[in-house]
Amino acid sequence: MTSQPAHEAPKKTEGEFRALFRLSAPLAIAQLGMMTMGVVDTIMVARIGVAELAAVALASTWAWSSASLFHGIVQGMDPLVSQAHGAGDGNAAALALQRGLVIAFAVSIPLMGMWVMTGPALVWLGQDETVADLAQGYMIARMPSALGFNLFIALRQYLAGRTIMRPSMWVMWIGNLVNILLNWVLIFGHLGMPALGLEGAGLATGVTNIFLPLALWFWSRHFGLFAGAWRRWDRASFAWTGIRRYLRLGIPVGIQLSLEANAFTVGMVMVGWIGVVELAAHQIVINMASFTFMLPLGVSIGSSVRIGNLIGAREGDRLQRSCRTAFAMGGGIMAIAALCFVVFRGILPQLYLEDAVVVALAATLLPIAGAFQIADGVQVVGGGLMRGMGRPQAGAVVNLIGFYVVGLPLAWLLAFPMNLGIVGVWWGLAAGLGGVAIMLYFWVIRTAGRPLDELTVDTH
Repeated sequence: MTSQPAHEAPKKTEGEFRALFRLSAPLAIAQLGMMTMGVVDTIMVARIGVAELAAVALASTWAWSSASLFHGIVQGMDPLVSQAHGAGDGNAAALALQRGLVIAFAVSIPLMGMWVMTGPALVWLGQDETVADLAQGYMIARMPSALGFNLFIALRQYLAGRTIMRPSMWVMWIGNLVNILLNWVLIFGHLGMPALGLEGAGLATGVTNIFLPLALWFWSRHFGLFAGAWRRWDRASFAWTGIRRYLRLGIPVGIQLSLEANAFTVGMVMVGWIGVVELAAHQIVINMASFTFMLPLGVSIGSSVRIGNLIGAREGDRLQRSCRTAFAMGGGIMAIAALCFVVFRGILPQLYLEDAVVVALAATLLPIAGAFQIADGVQVVGGGLMRGMGRPQAGAVVNLIGFYVVGLPLAWLLAFPMNLGIVGVWWGLAAGLGGVAIMLYFWVIRTAGRPLDELTVDTH
């Protein structure tokens, strides 16, 4: 593999669909690889028992909700790198990476503290104490992921902003092989290792997430991917003024992701109040919905890069066309996923476990999950477009309104006063996603029509 040029301006003759597909496809495949790790963990742990599956559901949701704020902060580099690359400023892109790595280390410390408190936090939220204890052991074993995945995000976003997509994809899928092997060895006790069960699954995930940034770093060094956008570490790498500008972009992204993640966490808590069987069914369906979500998430990251590159290259006349194309791609992908959820609702849950009661309940939920798939695709793409335009605050605002004013109150009302149970929780979440998608769509189209100078961020 050869290194890519430091500056490759958007091609004027390239159609927006083709450009977005070229950027998004490797990222979507990489995101599927990331989600496959969770699917493999869920399938393997389900072989141990329903209580362990419920514990993974709680622990994974806690990990996602607690880490989303910090992951989003690291992603604040998106417009910094993509706009710098579009403008041909490799030094600014390198500076963004250095500051991103510093921030990734810093935010991992409070994240680890939150993971140490997994069990007490889940009990405080009204979850079953036995399941909460199992979740605690799983999260302690998974602790290295807190640092490892933040570092991986920083490297991935830096490369993506420079339109270098494939290394992250290959590293993620190699990481899947590592994860499967470690799960097989540590959960069930092979190759002379003791059977660690649920804690073995957590340890496998932790080791894999340390492998990811190390592998991506060595890959980038070996194939010269830092060429044209690298600089020596110096005082500017740690300068507070630059880190503060980074945080002004990253904190709104973190708030947006945290609001969304914690909305689903609250939904999971509501389901936990209903029963362990419902929680197991919820985990299966949310796992499948999260898997399909990785495809428009790849489009979201790719469209953020495309928009940033266009702004940096002063190609403002293509912004709105690129935005509409990205929305069509995200929504179209999820329309196909929704159809699969409805048609194969009786088959898909059986891939996870054979418990007839859990499978039947999951089959009931899948058409509802299919109903909000399109909205989910539109809203995640909208968030990526606003990041590329340096306006991440929009995602935070619409998530606050859509989920916490509409979705969650409706979920509680339907689930408990109206006695719809877990079905009510899912319909409430679907309504919240729909509201977020509609608001983001119109906000993006309006913002894309602004002068380029208003959308350009300070990359130094």
